[in-house]
Amino acid sequence: MTTAYCFDLDGTLTRQELLPLIATSVGLEDEISALTQATIEGLLPFDKSFKLRVRLLRDARLDWIHAALDKHVEFDRAILDFIARHPEQSFVVTGNLDLWVKPVLEKLGIHSFTSTARLDDLGRLEGVENILHKGDAVSSLRSRFDRIVAVGEGMNDVPMFEAADWRVAFGGVHQPNKELVKLSDFVTYDGNALCRLLSTL
Repeated sequence: MTTAYCFDLDGTLTRQELLPLIATSVGLEDEISALTQATIEGLLPFDKSFKLRVRLLRDARLDWIHAALDKHVEFDRAILDFIARHPEQSFVVTGNLDLWVKPVLEKLGIHSFTSTARLDDLGRLEGVENILHKGDAVSSLRSRFDRIVAVGEGMNDVPMFEAADWRVAFGGVHQPNKELVKLSDFVTYDGNALCRLLSTL
């Protein structure tokens, strides 16, 4: 039986939320952190929150963003090792913008699903072309895999969990969203424990 492993990016594969890191490059960390936390807790719908955050960060220089992520992003080492053993079965499913997180995803070296940016004629960020629906990403893998395991921590992971066969809420960085926990088959707070669990499913 073939299994796909779908991982959220921010706060699951990474030890930080990425948008607050990006915001430091333009001095908007307080505003972005507040919106990000409200979204994780389910107080603000992801689509609306994400568009607001992109609007705030639209003028941030891409080289500054990539430099900030390159310098500060840390990955959960145990999960990275698991992915390295299952590269064809592992997928990143993130609502983050392709334009912003490209260097982070390149380090992971696996297939990813992201939201996509809308650019103007000069190649500058204008807005959001498409916000990823995580459930659609999971469903697109059905023809290739017998079952799908989803790993995440925030409210925007709910559609991914609803479309998966096994659901693991992961609190490696912060407490998983309460609604997500209700949908979960398992809850774990340690990367090593998560990977042992994934190996048994």
